[in-house]
Amino acid sequence: MPAVLQNTKFLWPDEPAIKLGPYGPFPDAPLLRALERRWLHYALLSLDNEFGLVANIALLGPPPDQPHLGTRYTSILLLYRNGEGWYSTQFNAETLAPFWSAFRQPHLFKTRAPFAIKGASKQVSVDLMLERTSRPCTSQCVAFADNQHLRWQSETGVRARGNWQYRDQVYRGVEAIGYHERVRGYWGWPELGGWVFGFANDPAPVKEKNGETAPPVAVVFTLIQPLYPKDASTASVMLWRRGRLLRHFPRRRVSVAVRGELDRDCIQQVPALSNLLGVPPMATIPRRLLISAEMGKDWVVLDFLCQQAARVVIFSETSLRPFSVHEVIGPVHVEGQVSGENFSFKTNGIVEFAGGANGD
Repeated sequence: MPAVLQNTKFLWPDEPAIKLGPYGPFPDAPLLRALERRWLHYALLSLDNEFGLVANIALLGPPPDQPHLGTRYTSILLLYRNGEGWYSTQFNAETLAPFWSAFRQPHLFKTRAPFAIKGASKQVSVDLMLERTSRPCTSQCVAFADNQHLRWQSETGVRARGNWQYRDQVYRGVEAIGYHERVRGYWGWPELGGWVFGFANDPAPVKEKNGETAPPVAVVFTLIQPLYPKDASTASVMLWRRGRLLRHFPRRRVSVAVRGELDRDCIQQVPALSNLLGVPPMATIPRRLLISAEMGKDWVVLDFLCQQAARVVIFSETSLRPFSVHEVIGPVHVEGQVSGENFSFKTNGIVEFAGGANGD
């Protein structure tokens, strides 16, 4: 598995000679400013509820005083095993290129492509074949601060099969289902404020006539709360049925409630070297998160129980204030009604809680 991040292009090796548009997953344009960012985010949960995965591959613009350095690359892989918690690489994970993405065009259904990422310590890695089963949601954007913005697009029902290495043990043929997202924009971490992202896929397979295997129901929710202006906050709940986006509940139809606090003994700080920094704690993670949305006769409720969290410390390019992203895994109960059809399922889910650290 080569470490080829420095030479990566977001193109397939056999790209056609004539371009009819950007192949993606992002526009074929350079990053020119330090706060310009592009992310590919992956989250998977094994069907037996034994394992969880979160991976981020980030492209960052050059420092303002060193534009000749060009685009910078960082990557990180977090693996979870039930009963043992989270384990992480540093921000220099070795990644197979081209990066798998459902947003790369053309991207046909019923085709599998490799996704592999590993840490330099060789103690945490995955070597998977990924397959898309669903269509993406509409792209969403929030503008905040003076001239900053964040744009994201999600796709559920990503299916995976392959080998997971958690510390010294390799687990082969693990079946998983999850979520993929692309994020781009221009922002500083203090101005961004905080967000809550999460997803849940009904793990029961449904075989369609055309051969696709998509979750019967899948849900993604977002809550973004920039520091200013006050009306920049936004939220949404999106619901897929058998691979197609069926409902998009806007922010004024979404409610969020929390209860209790996750015990700090259930939170592990990663990567390991970040424990040397003495970073102050972030706001507490709720023990229980309830997301509800309704529009007309349609409604959906996600009841998420936070169980185990990994705190990823992120450095700010514009200040000394640290920023954290908590990857939280736990059981979730989803129920609702859309177009007169009721649904209900229980599974594991992953939620991200992000925000600035306290005590500064």
